[in-house]
Amino acid sequence: MALKITVIGTGYLGATHAAAMAELGFEVLGLDVVPEKIEMLQRGEVPMYEPGLEELLRRHVAGIEGSSGRLRFTTSYEEVGAFGDVHFVCVNTPQKHGEYACDMSYVESAFDALAPHLTRPTLVVGKSTVPVGSAARLAKRLAQAAPAGAAAELAWNPEFLREGFAVDDTLHPDRIVAGVAGERAEELLREVYATPIAEGSPFIVMDYPTAELVKTSANSFLATKISFINAMAEVCEAADGDVVKLAEAIGHDERIGNKFLRAGIGFGGGCLPKDLRAFMARAGELGADQALTFLREIDSINMRRRGHMVELTRDAVGGGFLGKRVAVLGATFKPDSDDVRDSPALNVAGQIHLQGGQVTVYDPKGMENARRVFPTLSYADTARDAVRGADVVLHLTEWREFRELDPAALAEVVAEPRILDGRNALDAQLWRKAGWTYRALGRPKA
Repeated sequence: MALKITVIGTGYLGATHAAAMAELGFEVLGLDVVPEKIEMLQRGEVPMYEPGLEELLRRHVAGIEGSSGRLRFTTSYEEVGAFGDVHFVCVNTPQKHGEYACDMSYVESAFDALAPHLTRPTLVVGKSTVPVGSAARLAKRLAQAAPAGAAAELAWNPEFLREGFAVDDTLHPDRIVAGVAGERAEELLREVYATPIAEGSPFIVMDYPTAELVKTSANSFLATKISFINAMAEVCEAADGDVVKLAEAIGHDERIGNKFLRAGIGFGGGCLPKDLRAFMARAGELGADQALTFLREIDSINMRRRGHMVELTRDAVGGGFLGKRVAVLGATFKPDSDDVRDSPALNVAGQIHLQGGQVTVYDPKGMENARRVFPTLSYADTARDAVRGADVVLHLTEWREFRELDPAALAEVVAEPRILDGRNALDAQLWRKAGWTYRALGRPKA
């Protein structure tokens, strides 16, 4: 008999996972405690922008013409408990207010709400990013609260989604990590992921703490690589070097590789910054804080990039922002997403605004979310409208649309043709040929 799957929490991770499980052929029931979100998903609509997700959702949501009908949604934990053989917990683990540590309250609430309805052998699978040691504690909590007792088992299966590529990352993962305490949990996860395993995705079995450490370790390594090249950009600024050529040269070393070596205004989003800080906090609780002290500098370098961009902008407009018009191209923390959480682009825009600049922002997908976070900024409907009358233009999110802009056409509407490339993604020669003064981070002479 085919497994039935539930997904608890239908945000970015959960909505993607639920749709992907239906695509793999399972009957899926998604749960969220927010009725408005459930109503939206039942219409085949997603509450965020992610390429391909809405199309995937509409292929499977029950009640939509032409769909498989394999995917439904509910607000009832009782229904979820009765339906599912495997329950994926995909709720958020934000940073605690005023602290570095991870807020586990959403995960704990989900487990507490689900457990009383687990009356038969079942597997609960945590996908949320949690502090190491959480899974062992939650496994005991689950066994004590579930009517099925120890037959309600736990596995930890961290997610490795890249915003903009989440659908492909779920259907064709580059690895599947299974933190388990017994053979049955491993067998069930192998059944769930049979299709990607058959396609060649590595299935790596380990204990709970190691599985929890995989995601935080991976994010910390990526953050370190980004901050390393940004630190080199600072040195290049001081030494008149070119960080883009530097990155190209060291990237040819196969031990280093060229990914995550584009210098710019740093990383943001809902994962890397808070996971980095939560990892440091947890290491301190375990008495291993000295092992991760370098991550404080990684975080510091990252935040410093934003301030440096503000300083370069101030210099570009003559030393002060009062009365100056600044156009910002980009609001999301990365392209192909509408996510503005901890966005370096919005942070820079906000700092300049607070210092007296007249800031106008344009982003292909993140405008609505940006307005909620920074309602006092001005927003334009197009890039051309954003740069109209600008004394300087900042390129802060590397959308393809921005790389394909016509510099000559934009030069006709700005007050001064000056552009600062905060992502080292534009063609400097093309912009200069159109009459622009072009400046990029880590490339003072390029």
